[in-house]
Amino acid sequence: MTDVAVGVDIGGTSSRALAVHADGRLAGRGSSGGGNPNSHPPAHAAKRVAEAVAAAVPDGAVVVGCMLGLAGESKFTDKTVVAVFETALRQVGVGCRIDVVSDAEVAFASATSSLDGTVVIGGTGSVAARIVARRKESWRGGWGWLLGDEGSAYWIGRAAVRSTLSVLQSTEAIGPLATAVLTEAIGSFADDAPGRRLALSKLITAANSEAPIRLARFASLVSSSAPTDPVAAAIVAEAAGLLAEQAHLARRSGETTPVVLAGSVIGPASPVGAALRERLTGEVLFAPDGAVGAAWLAALEAWGPEAPRPIV
Repeated sequence: MTDVAVGVDIGGTSSRALAVHADGRLAGRGSSGGGNPNSHPPAHAAKRVAEAVAAAVPDGAVVVGCMLGLAGESKFTDKTVVAVFETALRQVGVGCRIDVVSDAEVAFASATSSLDGTVVIGGTGSVAARIVARRKESWRGGWGWLLGDEGSAYWIGRAAVRSTLSVLQSTEAIGPLATAVLTEAIGSFADDAPGRRLALSKLITAANSEAPIRLARFASLVSSSAPTDPVAAAIVAEAAGLLAEQAHLARRSGETTPVVLAGSVIGPASPVGAALRERLTGEVLFAPDGAVGAAWLAALEAWGPEAPRPIV
């Protein structure tokens, strides 16, 4: 029998598992669909997480550490949800304790071996967290689309649609961003007074007929339009400023610990990410793979503080 530790980076659209040996060597990988119980019925979510774990753990291996990382980990304060996940994971051979941490903690651990620092997540939602001893001590933001998520893909997409509606109600020229938003949302349109009125009605109807979080899909149009459209560039700058403010509020004055960035909105090639990095001090790193962080946290729980970072 071979002992392994397994970590799972659980998302709303996909779940990725990584199993490692005590010396850090990769034992296996697995993936499945979205397994976040905040986005899917718990039984369905648990089944997907169990599928990813089963694919990652080699035949005959004994799981001695299991770490689940996800946004909205407070869902696991519900004993019913815990029971559903425990049942699903026991059925695929996980007999050890199952630990749950936030996506911020697995993102931080995936990028650095430092014990303390800050992580900023800019994806569909946004949050900045202070990490102490590899655990989330406090955080700023993370309130969800209705109450916050400033600088997130949702916030950026909403700003893009709002700016487009404003242009349609004016005599201003329809710029690259507004053109891209209209094309994505309603298709073709005529740039004259009747055409603008029709496009305005269609865009309002299209935006309000879908789940609000679907506005996040327009964020990529802001990024692609920013080099040539001052409206898009202004949205990028404001988003970066809001995320930087969250990061600064999460950190102590004069702190020089690493800042880890995670999420598609603030990735290495993102204009929001570039603008955000200019506003941050200290070492700034990118989270490469949350599953690596989850697996290492599982290994640390299983084998102690000397467990090496996974070799992947």
